[in-house]
Amino acid sequence: MAETKRRRVGRPSEQVLSRVLIVEAALALIDEHGAQGFGMRDIARSLGVRPSALYNHVENKDDIYRGIRELIGERITWDGLDDAPWDVALAAWAREYRAAFAAHPPTVALLAVMPISPTSSVSVAYDRVVHALGRGGWGRGEALNVLVALESFILGSALDAAAAPDMMDPGERDDVPEFSAAYREREELVRSTGASPADQAFETGLQLILDGLRTAAAARVR
Repeated sequence: MAETKRRRVGRPSEQVLSRVLIVEAALALIDEHGAQGFGMRDIARSLGVRPSALYNHVENKDDIYRGIRELIGERITWDGLDDAPWDVALAAWAREYRAAFAAHPPTVALLAVMPISPTSSVSVAYDRVVHALGRGGWGRGEALNVLVALESFILGSALDAAAAPDMMDPGERDDVPEFSAAYREREELVRSTGASPADQAFETGLQLILDGLRTAAAARVR
């Protein structure tokens, strides 16, 4: 009897391909090569299939980008957005949002300007954020502006998380004494707290934003 030919481990046959598998492969290529780091042939090669097989599950690269956005969005849990105090809910959402994108820095610039698909689960998440802000007294239009402002800060912080910790080191110079002293003091905070410069900046910014929102919310009920 002829020996049965076995498929190589880790390379799926066309029969087990799925949209999720293709999107995950594309995300891995983006992580490795940057925002434009894949083509359909690259994905097919990484999965060990013919490029034509991909089109049984995705339409084109834009469809894959939409899938990546959904994939990352689904990694953000939304526990507490419906029940927790609005400011607690926003803080938890912001931290998880940043963590999800900080894990894939090349996707930030790519996905931040991508229109939302009509069937996107991201819209469901946004709906819950708007609802949480509504509990703080914001009208829906204002709440959307708050959401976008927060999202801009979060995505910028996700990029900052990928930067070198010493990116702002002024070096040995005496013409910027305040900045140099500030950098040294922050380095001491890094050593004493264990929190990275990016994490410290994010938490400081988030606290300032939330404090401002709390002040605005309190003024509405006077």
